[in-house]
Amino acid sequence: MNITDFINFSFIDVIDILLVAILLFYLYKLVRGTVAINIFIGIVIIYLIWKLTDLLNMDVLSNLLGKFISVGFFALIVVFQQEIRKFLLLLGSTNFTNKKNVVRYFKFMNQTSKDLSLNLKILMNSCEEMSKSKMGAIIVLRKNNSLDFTLNENNYSKIQLTPQVLESIFFKNSPLHDGAIVIENNFITATRVVLPVSDLSNIPSRYGLRHRAALGITEKTDALVLVISEQTGKVAYFKNGGFFNFDSFKDLEKTISQDLSD
Repeated sequence: MNITDFINFSFIDVIDILLVAILLFYLYKLVRGTVAINIFIGIVIIYLIWKLTDLLNMDVLSNLLGKFISVGFFALIVVFQQEIRKFLLLLGSTNFTNKKNVVRYFKFMNQTSKDLSLNLKILMNSCEEMSKSKMGAIIVLRKNNSLDFTLNENNYSKIQLTPQVLESIFFKNSPLHDGAIVIENNFITATRVVLPVSDLSNIPSRYGLRHRAALGITEKTDALVLVISEQTGKVAYFKNGGFFNFDSFKDLEKTISQDLSD
């Protein structure tokens, strides 16, 4: 490689670099907050070391790392199975081609809580009240991925989100009590939703079927899920196939606001 090659930069090269940067950006967003982020960073470091050794003509180390990377490609498919599934679901979802969503995907900056139409204060206040009364609930906040595969014609609704409506849905004797609800923008768009249950074996014993369902839907989509335990009244927060701790409802509100903006 000659140093003068860097000077002969064409417009196609710029496009090529931009596309790779965009791909890496969305791959990072996909694995951020999960265990896979450490693997992703490790792979990037190994790749950079490989290119450096190749540039410095360190043949033995360069060949060794090159073989590792070429064979490791197939191992990555196994390691990143869930993330690849999410990425393909994102590309294949019907709402990806929607003009509004395409703009959202490629809007890198200036995404703040002001852009959110979901009233998080109503949601947090309702969750706090239901937690105090130990009212079991599972609430799915839809982001980009379609959730149509979990729905049937009896699930659909369009109800304005209010504390009274939310608490009446999960009241023990309510006909809508069983199953999850889906919230999009500031509307409850589905009720009595049956979610896929996670097959993970290392789930803490304190977690029940609602928590397994929350893990299941967050493994398959980019949705965010809140679960309120009927036994303890504790609120659990799930995303990216994992559960996340928080110190207070204010802290939870801030976290959800950030996650919805991503």
